[in-house]
Amino acid sequence: MAADAEFKDYVLDQLRELDEVVAKRMFSGWGLYHRGVFFGIVSRGRHYLKTDAAFRELFVDAGTGPFQPTAKMTLKTYYEVPAEVLEDACVLGEWARRAVACKLADGED
Repeated sequence: MAADAEFKDYVLDQLRELDEVVAKRMFSGWGLYHRGVFFGIVSRGRHYLKTDAAFRELFVDAGTGPFQPTAKMTLKTYYEVPAEVLEDACVLGEWARRAVACKLADGED
């Protein structure tokens, strides 16, 4: 559990240029919110972002897949952030902004 918390802190640090990002505990991980908009998930040492059809192609091309909290459940609009994106705070910030835009565009709560 401590390693998960450390990873969450690492993700938040990588997102530092995006103001007002907070992590809220949820099930086995954390939900990430930017100014109240739920745009990402940190769970089991992995980071996922909200996608739409066009944005999702970047994740698929990088070889990552959707968030699967259980063997029977898959959230097909949240995809794992590729390692090279996660390691580059500037690029991750751009992807996070796009994830927020995807969330706002889909109209989900």
